[in-house]
Amino acid sequence: MAEPSKNILVLFDADWDREQLKKAAQQGGGPAYRFYYEGFDLFSFPSNAQLLTFDVFRFVDKLERKYRGLPLHGITSSNEQFGALVGALLAQRLGLPGADPKSLIAAQHKYVARRILQQEVPEANVRFHAFPYTFQSQDEIPLRFPYYVKPVKAAYSVLARRVDNFRELQEHMTFHPWEKYIIKRLVRPFNDVVRRLTDFDVDAHWMLAEELIGGQQINVDGVAINGEVNVLGIVDAVMYPGTDQFMRFEYPTRLSPEHERKARDTAKRIIQALGIDHGLFNVEMRVDTATGECRMIEVNPRMAAQFSDLYEKVDGINLHDVALKIAVDRMPDLTPARGKYKMATSFVFRKFDGMPLLNPPTHDKLKWLQEFDPDAFLALFIKSGGGLKREMKWLGSHRYATLNMGGHSEEHLFEKYETVKQTLGFETG
Repeated sequence: MAEPSKNILVLFDADWDREQLKKAAQQGGGPAYRFYYEGFDLFSFPSNAQLLTFDVFRFVDKLERKYRGLPLHGITSSNEQFGALVGALLAQRLGLPGADPKSLIAAQHKYVARRILQQEVPEANVRFHAFPYTFQSQDEIPLRFPYYVKPVKAAYSVLARRVDNFRELQEHMTFHPWEKYIIKRLVRPFNDVVRRLTDFDVDAHWMLAEELIGGQQINVDGVAINGEVNVLGIVDAVMYPGTDQFMRFEYPTRLSPEHERKARDTAKRIIQALGIDHGLFNVEMRVDTATGECRMIEVNPRMAAQFSDLYEKVDGINLHDVALKIAVDRMPDLTPARGKYKMATSFVFRKFDGMPLLNPPTHDKLKWLQEFDPDAFLALFIKSGGGLKREMKWLGSHRYATLNMGGHSEEHLFEKYETVKQTLGFETG
């Protein structure tokens, strides 16, 4: 007899989620899934207008009333800004598998995470200092320029950048009234949870200054199940030359076996130190390719959805399938198998001139892509007006597309990439 279907609540789904969840449900074996979606798109009007009145606890109350009698069998989210924490709060209320909300808060609160790291895994830490948005003097930040600044709580690298002197820091932290309002609304839900569940003395209206670190930037992806931390793999990050803006993500890593083992071990110790015992995670680090020394950049206590099908293409493991399994308290098969491709890359297309993409791909070109490479996955992020200007100010560029593809060799992969880039008329990459 067929296993009963499972009701899954997906919170604040992102560009990759629906297609990957549908594919995982069809290919993953086990029960059928029925998906319910809640949340809004932070980057799309008019959906993002809900941010102006969003109250995290009222939202959780509403979802509890709505879904308690369904019943739900699991909750999942790959969303860093609201979804992961809302999911943990709601799972706790409904008695469903989920992470401890306090461990997610500690990981997402970049200052608190640094303090925990200093106690538990100090060799992976950097010098750091928190300072309020209302700072007046460089004497308030006892780090020498240059250093990296980022919000205590943010997502998508918003307001994260290197500053070389105090003037650059002041310019970076100067906002128009509407920008100030948006920033406050973005962090208010996190602050509300912090105030109710913790005694932290620094909230999300602070910034974090960190010493610069060199080396190869990597992403260590894994999953915690019933307290056991499993590392799935390492994705290398490649930047646009002369910038700290992502140009592509490559799997598998090019680190030496020795340095890969050290990075995996360091990531596991960081996750354990933060108390994350359930859920997918992504640890961003830099590795000194001469010594293997690993330094943490930050921890994202949720799936790196952009990488989900990279692992599937190479190892036969789809991160969305893993998310569904642990959401309903089933053990996923984490054994790497031979995927269809030897390697896979997520290419990130950006513009640095502040101008929108002139000719977004037409329906016919998107159809051509599907025929050219049925395994390719293209996500578009077309922006204009105020949204484009804010992204340029906050990030220094704007991302207009990502393209995930697999290859049998590096030459094969990049030949396909160049063909797609030219055919779709993408201007950079």
